[in-house]
Amino acid sequence: MNIAILILLSIAVLALLVLIIFRRKKNPPIQKLSEAYRRLLIENVDFYNELDDAKKIEFENRMQLFFSRVRITGINTTVEDMDRVLIAASAIIPIFGFPGWEYINLNEVLVYPGAFDETFNQQGAERDILGLVGTGPYQNVMVLSKPGLREGFLNKAGKSNMAIHEFVHLIDKTDGSIDGIPEFLLSKQYVLPWLELMRNEIKKIMADHSDINPYGATSQAEFFAVVSEYFFARPDLLQAQHPELYNLLVTIFRQQPR
Repeated sequence: MNIAILILLSIAVLALLVLIIFRRKKNPPIQKLSEAYRRLLIENVDFYNELDDAKKIEFENRMQLFFSRVRITGINTTVEDMDRVLIAASAIIPIFGFPGWEYINLNEVLVYPGAFDETFNQQGAERDILGLVGTGPYQNVMVLSKPGLREGFLNKAGKSNMAIHEFVHLIDKTDGSIDGIPEFLLSKQYVLPWLELMRNEIKKIMADHSDINPYGATSQAEFFAVVSEYFFARPDLLQAQHPELYNLLVTIFRQQPR
């Protein structure tokens, strides 16, 4: 074996070692979810409680991965364990049917003590926003109000979940635009049926012939987010009231919440 071949083999071995080290640093071992966090899941997240034991472990592991990738920061408020658990659960619930999915368009979640306005001010009379996916300087940032976050899980009879709503906007945004057509999730043969159903349901909302939150009629993007939170908060009621819509959402999210 000549010197040139030895040099090439040495370079190849070195490159392989560097690649292995890089991958290990990039994907550190996932630690188990703490018992305190698990108790909070059991007490507050019905979606988690309906899973079998293997799926519960998967859910917990994906929450831990979320914590390792996304910062959660309180702005004029303290982020408590319950807030962290509910944020991570809200992130995982709509993507649970997609193994390996991560929010590549999210770096940080900011938690506010209450409602805010479009410029993120926490003072003044025009504060009516509880959750928002940021743009511009807030690109890759989500802002959630602590009361709104908690209400979505504490109100077991409600059809709303503000945090899931915002994470669905992020999912919608994956294909480049928040337009109510999740092309990254929806096979081509379902795009036209989804558009037709969405437009028909928006007309019913505007005519006051629907139990879907009227905010869903403001745009296709908001309709998708509103019916998605309905789907995960009260799947039983959505299936009874809107079976066609429910079935399409089962197809979109590749899961059937109980």
